[in-house]
Amino acid sequence: MTSQHAPDLGPHSPEGEESVEEILRGAHIRLLAVDSLTPRIAQAMTYARVVADGLVFAYALDRPTSVRVLTDRDVERVGLEALGAAAYANLMRAPAEHDEVTEQGARLHTVYGDSHFVASKALYLSEAVRQITGEPLPDDGALVVVPSRHNLVYHPIVDGTVTAGLNSLASYALGAYEDSGKGALSPRVYWWHRGRLTSLTAIDHETRVFSFDLPPRLLGLMKGLVRLDGGGRLAGRAAPETPGVTELARTTAQLISGVTENPARLGEAFHSAVALAHAHCAADPGAAHIGTWDAWATAVQLGSALFTGADPQECHLGEDLVASLPATRAEPPVDARAWLDALYFAVVCRQRDRISRLCQVPLERLGEDDSVDEYVLDWIDTLRTFFAGGSMDDVVHKLLATMKSSMPDAVTHAPMDFVNRIDYQPAALFHRYVAADHDAFAETLAEALQEHGGYWGESTAPRARVALGPLAMASLAYDRGFPIASKQPYLPTYLLNRERIEDIP
Repeated sequence: MTSQHAPDLGPHSPEGEESVEEILRGAHIRLLAVDSLTPRIAQAMTYARVVADGLVFAYALDRPTSVRVLTDRDVERVGLEALGAAAYANLMRAPAEHDEVTEQGARLHTVYGDSHFVASKALYLSEAVRQITGEPLPDDGALVVVPSRHNLVYHPIVDGTVTAGLNSLASYALGAYEDSGKGALSPRVYWWHRGRLTSLTAIDHETRVFSFDLPPRLLGLMKGLVRLDGGGRLAGRAAPETPGVTELARTTAQLISGVTENPARLGEAFHSAVALAHAHCAADPGAAHIGTWDAWATAVQLGSALFTGADPQECHLGEDLVASLPATRAEPPVDARAWLDALYFAVVCRQRDRISRLCQVPLERLGEDDSVDEYVLDWIDTLRTFFAGGSMDDVVHKLLATMKSSMPDAVTHAPMDFVNRIDYQPAALFHRYVAADHDAFAETLAEALQEHGGYWGESTAPRARVALGPLAMASLAYDRGFPIASKQPYLPTYLLNRERIEDIP
């Protein structure tokens, strides 16, 4: 690793020459490289502190021709509180430019400028990003690098491109750091989260080998985002080339046809069928057409076969496209969300036998899915207990566990926006359902549909078309006699009221 130049302690003007007012006017918070602090410098600024591996928090004075680090004597003379407030305000005023680039599908934001303090804005990344771009950082923060004092690059943690973002930032940071000369700061990748920087880079100084050392919370979040993104569950990722119904139908048919040679294709076929069923509801929001019903029926067939096995059967995919599903064994995959999809489809399509068989899938098997939070498994346990005829005391107990484990301090794998607006809504509805509170159910359903629309916005993603979990809960309530309006957004009318429900092979 290249050595760092020591910070300028002010050879151009004797220390202490500036007035208090001059110091307050020019003071900035500044990040320094740990190995830039010689024993002499460190002794002169004992107030400084390490804020992350390789980085030191300090105060510096921006002068017309140089920048010098402030010493303990400066801090004592000005006052720590006044100095801190002025240095923060001046840092946030330091000019910087902003650009976006895409690397390996990951969106990277670069913030740069001539100021010696641009990289120091990483300490307050949320405020800096809002100031520069007008947009907030996501709740899960961002990956960020500060290779030199003149720039920082960050990747918001919002979707499955987080892995590509991590790799791209690591490669960029090392190269930019080695090219930065006197202004070099750090070759590491950091995770900015709730005001803290955590190094994700492990460095073997003897071999100069760099590797990642991710904290469990971030590792879990990355796994969750990759799985959610791969399942088309995250808003904002729908590209203009989102597959249409015809393409999805052909893809699903091809995947079903490949199950004989490669049983693993069944999981892919199910995910494709789920997308197809949702996509049909773009042009047919009420599910009035036979092609839409065929797609929903196929999703039911594949979801049931995936988790519980099935006899040979035909899957109708519209326009005389029929795919033959071979006999499959019950080999439940480790995919908790796919199980929920399969159950929701079976509930909507009133497949009692399939519901019963799905609920016999061992919870231990689904619990092996390390990409989901505990609340997902608690919710699955609640549904299994309910549909298996368990006591209502047990159902309520497990529902309460779901509520508790979905609180923000317990969620580590999914974005809270997704949890609150999409994932938790079926549990909230189920709560009103088991309480037989018709008015509260109607109110909660309206809120769930509003949240669904707000989350997806103008997205063309298939899952934007139908609020699947709320539709399943509304179907339960409808069959129990709850007064549910037949025409509501994101709830296909003829599935909700059973008028298009037919026999499924």
